[in-house]
Amino acid sequence: MTEAEIQGVKTLLETPKNIVIIPHKNPDGDAIGSTLALWHYLKKGEHNAVIVAPNDYPNFLKWMPGEAEIVKFDYEKDRAKTLLKDANVIFTLDFNDLSRIGDMQTTVSACEATFVMIDHHQQPSDYAKYMYSDTSMSSTCEMVYNFISFLGDEEIINAEMATCMYTGIMTDTGSFRFKATTSTTHRIIANLMDKGAENASIHNSIYDTNSLSRLQLLGCALKNLVVLEAYNTVYITISKEELIRYDFKKGDTEGFVNYGLSLKGIKFAAIFIENLQEPYVKMSLRSKGDFSVNEFARAHFNGGGHTNAAGGRSEASMEDTVKKFTEILTSYKSVLN
Repeated sequence: MTEAEIQGVKTLLETPKNIVIIPHKNPDGDAIGSTLALWHYLKKGEHNAVIVAPNDYPNFLKWMPGEAEIVKFDYEKDRAKTLLKDANVIFTLDFNDLSRIGDMQTTVSACEATFVMIDHHQQPSDYAKYMYSDTSMSSTCEMVYNFISFLGDEEIINAEMATCMYTGIMTDTGSFRFKATTSTTHRIIANLMDKGAENASIHNSIYDTNSLSRLQLLGCALKNLVVLEAYNTVYITISKEELIRYDFKKGDTEGFVNYGLSLKGIKFAAIFIENLQEPYVKMSLRSKGDFSVNEFARAHFNGGGHTNAAGGRSEASMEDTVKKFTEILTSYKSVLN
């Protein structure tokens, strides 16, 4: 952020405001962690702050301090609309286009509040008055830490804020192994631990709460894995029937795509999952090196994200989606080799 933007936000927050904080639809650890960390911070500043999430999220994110206070738009639509209408300030975290909030988009677009964006994805829209947008950042939680520091309040970060930010940084960096994890990221993590984030407990709460059915679904996914050696690519498919057979719960397929990328020599991994409620195929894409799955998803599958992690969707059947995917790969053979 520029000095002028920082000063503008400081002035905006000098007096108590009605503030709504919004993560993207189907929020992940970074989205929930960053919104909760900012919520705790704003509450300390005596603001009337609330988080409104577009929809529900996995149970493994529901232990974080303050999570029970989150309003879910799809469950409490009338209350959420009133909160948004009355907001003086709206923070949007971990997304940069209002299309990422699903059914909330119409309501939020009509709000007269001052918008503040904090996000690390590519190609941001220009709906916010104040934008902290940096694609080099490991996570939105790392940016929230910086944001609080920009405002001169790093010393008031407490254990609750630290726990939420640690969670988002850990999950969005793949437990600190992705390229965007810098030495600065590790210094911030160290500071968060000093302020009360318990690293082992957080890791266990996120990664060691599997149900038997989720592990069985993972086994099914790995059986469905296909290697395309000519393109150093793998893909996984999961059908509606398989989701039902293994008692699928929201978040159960989180991280499955990374198993494909863990194969020796693989540069590009994809997972295709049929949606249980709507007729489309959701996909997650991961890559190594300079191959941009963000550009791939934007060009071919109505998606986007980061260079090495992105998502998309297809309105075609699973069979036709996979066929399109494999045909498209012929244009990328030289890059993937």
